[in-house]
Amino acid sequence: MSKFKQRLGKMSPEKRLYALETLPGHLAESVQGERLHQLLTDFDFIEAKLDAVGAQALIEDYDLARISDVLLSEGQAGTLKLIQGAIRKSAPILERDKTQLAGQLLGRLLDFEMPEIEGMLEQAKQWKDSLWLRPLRANLERPGEGCLRTLTGHTESVWAVAIAPDGKTAISASWDNTLKIWDTETGTELLTLTGHTSSVNAVAIAPDGKTAISASDDNTLKIWDTETGTELLTLTGHTNSVYALAIAPDGKTAISDSDDNTLKIWDTETGTELLTLTGHTSSVIAVAIAPDGKTAISASKDNTLKIWDTETGTELLSLTGHTRAVLAVAIAPDGKTAISASKDNTLKIWDTETGTELRTLTGHTNSVRAVAIAPDGKTAIASEEKTLKIWDTETGRELKTLTGHSWRVNAVAIAPDGKTAISASGDTTLKIWDTETGSELKTLTGHSDRVTAVAISPDGKTAISASEDNTLKIWDTETGTELLTLTGHSYGVSAVAIAPDGKTAISASEDNTLKIWDTETGTELLTLTGHTRAVRGVAIAPNGKTAISASRDKTLKIWDTETGTEVRTLTRHTSLVRGVAIAPDGKTAISASVDKTLKIWDTETGSELKTLTGHSSSVNAVAIAPDGKTAISASHDNTLKIWDTETGSELKTLTGHSHWVYAVAIARDGKTAISASEDRTLKIWDLLTGKEVASFSGEAAFDCCAFAPDGVTVVAGDASGRVHFLRLEGVSGGR
Repeated sequence: MSKFKQRLGKMSPEKRLYALETLPGHLAESVQGERLHQLLTDFDFIEAKLDAVGAQALIEDYDLARISDVLLSEGQAGTLKLIQGAIRKSAPILERDKTQLAGQLLGRLLDFEMPEIEGMLEQAKQWKDSLWLRPLRANLERPGEGCLRTLTGHTESVWAVAIAPDGKTAISASWDNTLKIWDTETGTELLTLTGHTSSVNAVAIAPDGKTAISASDDNTLKIWDTETGTELLTLTGHTNSVYALAIAPDGKTAISDSDDNTLKIWDTETGTELLTLTGHTSSVIAVAIAPDGKTAISASKDNTLKIWDTETGTELLSLTGHTRAVLAVAIAPDGKTAISASKDNTLKIWDTETGTELRTLTGHTNSVRAVAIAPDGKTAIASEEKTLKIWDTETGRELKTLTGHSWRVNAVAIAPDGKTAISASGDTTLKIWDTETGSELKTLTGHSDRVTAVAISPDGKTAISASEDNTLKIWDTETGTELLTLTGHSYGVSAVAIAPDGKTAISASEDNTLKIWDTETGTELLTLTGHTRAVRGVAIAPNGKTAISASRDKTLKIWDTETGTEVRTLTRHTSLVRGVAIAPDGKTAISASVDKTLKIWDTETGSELKTLTGHSSSVNAVAIAPDGKTAISASHDNTLKIWDTETGSELKTLTGHSHWVYAVAIARDGKTAISASEDRTLKIWDLLTGKEVASFSGEAAFDCCAFAPDGVTVVAGDASGRVHFLRLEGVSGGR
């Protein structure tokens, strides 16, 4: 316990709060740099301040050392900047769950060999005696890497974002039917706007910043008061989903486009439809209005862009050149050029007066879904899949690539000062980026795509991960070092299981096959064929001689692992089968399916013994306890369920995850389980009580998890490609 914590313990609650709020400022004002540095590197102070007043106030304490006349060495200043950066990146998580502080700091700062940071992290490791998950590697974004801040709050894909003219707030639109207004400096969610009855696809903010307009799959647009979040008007007239909109520079009119192949011009004060623009032969996806307000450009699935006279609704020009749907368009500040983004993986720069194609920007490897031009017109940002690219608009040269999202980036907006940009993604988050530094996230793991499964060897010394990047990787669980990469599958790898002797492993893939590997050499030994669709799960029997696979073809197959021969096919599920587990005695197996059920099978005869019902959505995974008497399932209904395997009865429902649960594993002692979820958390459960006892938050959805034989080492994989190595602390005899 630090001296600071001892002093706090002697104070009344009022004095304690006063000390936490004012002490850093007092030290800065009195130019006590050394004491301020000691305070801000003391984990006990950081924890107490966070608990008392929240993350933002704590972040601002570190600014005191930077902006005041406090005398700090270059090293001290650097240390404080790193700690502040770690807290800032962790802020969304810490605002929800302050107990995540130790895990977040360790996950972001473990690789920095600085005495003050190492000392602080040693304090963090001892922060409590009860259960918690401690990262063994720095496997979260580090300070200075990736985005400046992540905004979380939406529960579904974020499809659009707009930044207010003063740059202080932003509005996002989501498939969760809502819009959210954010403070761009703190990342705080200010308001949630509800009223749409279906996905919100687009949002634009009026030039005065007082109102915003949204477009939705419910075929309407809505005008909102941005200060109160009140719905002012609903605009109806489109006969299908409204995909995008733009507000004229004078704020008096807006243009929307729709899946009904038209654009409409609206009076924003009355909500009256003024004009309908027809000419596109397929859905209109995007629209932008020129700075003078006299023309607009639309982008369509018909592979073209069209320039319109906004006063008469006349089509002036049609821009052709893209070979696939045009998904986005932005007009330069001078109005003379525009940039379009297309499913053909390119951007094109156009002369808006003549409609001539000036340049094609190539470098994206997937559909380009969004584009924004900086206020100075010299750079543009475009998005594809999980990344954004910054381009020099004059030369067409790619300047930087921004990585960090774990799902497709749907939209991007650049702040009025041009220094920051905000991206919106299918991973339900928004990220704020520094456009000048464009810090790229370093690859910390080796996988370049989603980690779908992990398995730990019987001796606990190695783990194998499976990924949508078509590979498997073998890791040293103590050091987190990558030992081998297994290549051979032609599509993503969905599952992996290790044989009881640890010498071989079996992988399941989207290429409809399974492969048996030598775990020492990484050599492919056999390929198992027979499934007609993707193979999603695999389990190996305790005797190591047979394996069972689960597939999108609605079947399970039992295999002879020595010969690769298919022994039996199990057919009773009515939808794709996602997972399978074999009981410790090898006599039964349990499968999990999208048909919302689990089935218990006799592995010798292939007979269906029981069907377990109770989940209200897809069942994604199942694990069987070491005694074989109970099993746990994980589901898209955000819950886990504990089942009696003899009777098929549901014993308990475990609630706590806020999104789909993808995976579950049970510790060897049968007393605890771990689950992995789309909500970006791993949770530890006490199986006797059904209570959540520990949690760890990452930066992407957790797809898989596994317990080592020691019952305290955990390996998990997430949607960003990271493989996490953690230790369950606070377990009796586990340290």
